[in-house]
Amino acid sequence: MTGGPVIVTGAAGFIGMHVAERLLDRGETVIGVDVFNDYYDPALKAARAARLDGRPGFTMVRMDIADDAAMMELVRSSGAKRIVHLAAQAGVRYSIENPFAYQRSNLAGHLSVLEAARHNDVTHLVYASSSSVYGDRPLAGAGFKETDPVDAPVSLYAATKRANELMSISYAKLYKFPMSGLRFFTVYGPWGRPDMAYYGFTQKILNGEPIEVYGEGRMARDFTYIDDIVDGIVGVLDHPPAAGGHEIYNIGDNDPVGLMDMITTLEAAIGREATKIMRPMQPGDVTATYADIDKLTALTGYKPKVKLKEGLGRFAEWWPGFHGR
Repeated sequence: MTGGPVIVTGAAGFIGMHVAERLLDRGETVIGVDVFNDYYDPALKAARAARLDGRPGFTMVRMDIADDAAMMELVRSSGAKRIVHLAAQAGVRYSIENPFAYQRSNLAGHLSVLEAARHNDVTHLVYASSSSVYGDRPLAGAGFKETDPVDAPVSLYAATKRANELMSISYAKLYKFPMSGLRFFTVYGPWGRPDMAYYGFTQKILNGEPIEVYGEGRMARDFTYIDDIVDGIVGVLDHPPAAGGHEIYNIGDNDPVGLMDMITTLEAAIGREATKIMRPMQPGDVTATYADIDKLTALTGYKPKVKLKEGLGRFAEWWPGFHGR
């Protein structure tokens, strides 16, 4: 931990709120940035922000990261030298329906953060990438490694995340400030995103509605509990590359679970069985994700602690407090 505030973009988001909480818990000053868009229920974002508001050392700034002048001024006036950049337009399927939302948030927004960082002597920029950059690959005997080819994205969302990595590599070389890109693998847990399968399934099961199971249930995901993701993010933040260095790290559970097994585990956690409608793969979906985490473990000692049964159990315990049942 070093002095000065940390800027966390996307602080009213799922991962951003938890990162801000962890940093505050260890005594950091945190400046949260969020535009509070309506991609999903704004009430959920407001409730997350309410958990942070009023905490000593925390300030929330309502701002669009793609507003380059505002981003530049925030970094300059705050004196922040570390940025955890998590703000982005999420969602694979939504990128097919609303591509220009990704142009602004993920491309212009990322460039805005890069420019603000390089003009204000930021000492470490940690930014969110995604496991989606690996494209559609079958499960093999080992996880996806950071050195694997990532030149065949199957969604615009994935393409923008790979573009973020390439933009960052060029900026690290040109302007000599350290950056770390994080490829997240299927993050889940309390306060999660409603567009994620486990969240939407829970809502439908409790409402007595059938769930649609894409890929005929043959997909697998490396489900990673939110606390483990935060361990990885903060660990990387504390271990910047050398000046001009750029590193990419997978953050996952290193233990892919089949979609049908996830549904069975979720049914047990909420105490109800789902009526299932089997559907084919959707455009932009990938068959499987599987994180090789050796590089992150070597750097930080990262070791995921929460397996799917426990994590979905915690999610089921959280659900009634926010949703009233």
